[in-house]
Amino acid sequence: MTDETKRLYKLMIMYMLDRVDFPLSNNQISSFMLEKQYTGYFTLQEIIHSLEEDDFVRSVLYHNSTQYRLTDKGTETIKLFSGKVPAAIREDIDNYLKENKYELKCEVETVSEYYKTDNGDYTAKLRVIEGTHTLIDLSLSVPSEEEARVICSKWKQNNQTVYEFIMKTLM
Repeated sequence: MTDETKRLYKLMIMYMLDRVDFPLSNNQISSFMLEKQYTGYFTLQEIIHSLEEDDFVRSVLYHNSTQYRLTDKGTETIKLFSGKVPAAIREDIDNYLKENKYELKCEVETVSEYYKTDNGDYTAKLRVIEGTHTLIDLSLSVPSEEEARVICSKWKQNNQTVYEFIMKTLM
């Protein structure tokens, strides 16, 4: 792979991150790049790692998901060089983000994790974040790891219903 190709892949990823106001997960970036057959998985991971090493993107690890945001340096760079991404590729990225924005945003902003407490129980920690605001932050104590795992897995599908129920009940 040429240096020119590597630069294009880097710019494509930075362009994607610049077009949304929330972080994208490694899986979300990979899905786009692999579905469109722009590159292979291992090359993509190498490119993402390089972007992070060069301080163009910053990663945050949420339970089982690495998410990426542009750094200030990455934002400045893509503003200068977004024109180097061919118009057809920019259009592919824009269409993908437009068609999947709600799902992408919900996936990133719905966070669930669990951990074992000092007394041997488990706590499932569930959150919904909108922009920089936390809409709900819920911790549930359960007796087993299996229950905590089930609660966390169902949170992504049912968070809106739970939030609406709590708000309706309390208001």
